[in-house]
Amino acid sequence: MRAAAILGLGTSPRNLSQFQEDPSVTWLTGMPANSADADAILILGGDGTIHRHLAELVRLQLPVLVVPCGSANDFARALGFRSVHGAVAAWRNFVATRGNTRQIDLGVIAAEKDDANRRYFCCVAGVGIDTEIARAANALPRWLRGYGGYALMLPPMLARFKPVIARMTTPGNSSPEFKPIIVAAFANTPIYGGGMRIAPRAQLDDGLLDLCIVNNMNKLALLTLFPTIYFGRHLSIRQVSYSQTARVAVQTEPSTDIYADGEYVCQTPAEVSIAPRALSVIIP
Repeated sequence: MRAAAILGLGTSPRNLSQFQEDPSVTWLTGMPANSADADAILILGGDGTIHRHLAELVRLQLPVLVVPCGSANDFARALGFRSVHGAVAAWRNFVATRGNTRQIDLGVIAAEKDDANRRYFCCVAGVGIDTEIARAANALPRWLRGYGGYALMLPPMLARFKPVIARMTTPGNSSPEFKPIIVAAFANTPIYGGGMRIAPRAQLDDGLLDLCIVNNMNKLALLTLFPTIYFGRHLSIRQVSYSQTARVAVQTEPSTDIYADGEYVCQTPAEVSIAPRALSVIIP
């Protein structure tokens, strides 16, 4: 068997050593040029590392093991990995049986008039206060991001945030109105932001995006809302709407940033959609 290893920020070959105990596996470092060069790919890193490699991973169609070594590991958590130890056990199982794999969906973002530069995402994309928090959290030292960077940046962002005037157009809803929103999240996985269950009904292989919109509310109510998101209990709140769709067109006035997996992608207007069964992953 041949395996390729991609080392994210803050990792080194030492982090890979526990995966290399089987002498029957040969290793290369970096993304394979084509699918004939490897039988599987290990990515050691967090959501941002995975996000930056998704287009190549989709092209290669090789089984991918996500090893949670980043400041945010929501995608690994969605796949069932809570620790590096769990990823090691899954790798040993894969080497022995090749049986523990799963085809999952990915999200896709295409900026208007730029469909050739579509970007994949694995967890959640969003507009609104989410983008402001992600931008601020990315500026924190890496060690601090790993201890709740998203939650740390919520209070200062909330103090100065103004609602985004947005319109979400989905199939069967061709003429929605522009309205002020706090956040719109387009989810492939249930969790983001270091464990926030923004889309508790999301599934990785149902061919649908889960669309969670928090409509405008006063800041005190919003501050009390965010703790409920960690437990997925926000769906019963009147200002929160939740639905599923295969695609959604996003417009804002004025144009605003879209972030996905904690990374900047493009500005609105854009279309967010789902790519069914786009990625093969190794699972626990």
